[in-house]
Amino acid sequence: QVQLVESGGGLVQPGGSLRLSCAASGSIASIYAMGWYRQAPEKQRELVATITSSGITNYADSVKDRFTISRDNVKKVYLQMNSLKPEDTAVYYCNLNTRRDPTISRIYWGQGTQVTVSS
Repeated sequence: QVQLVESGGGLVQPGGSLRLSCAASGSIASIYAMGWYRQAPEKQRELVATITSSGITNYADSVKDRFTISRDNVKKVYLQMNSLKPEDTAVYYCNLNTRRDPTISRIYWGQGTQVTVSS
């Protein structure tokens, strides 16, 4: 089985910081990319940031210059979130894609971790 274990969510004040962690484990034949998505109340799930196994990163415009995705290895990623805003409030989900080609890739999701930015 494949598991994505997330940690680091919580309640912070506007302007504060949080660091999310995600570790993948289990029988995974390959890893193309890992990343973070989020879903706010009454909104669609959206991409936050991704990083490929070769280190290429991609960010949503709304978080550029505030969030940083990084990795220790191909199975463990982090999301450093600075200058948090109330609109960052959402459930954050870790994501793993096994292959670059979407026609043959398998996709896995973590359980989600709540991030709440409020005074």
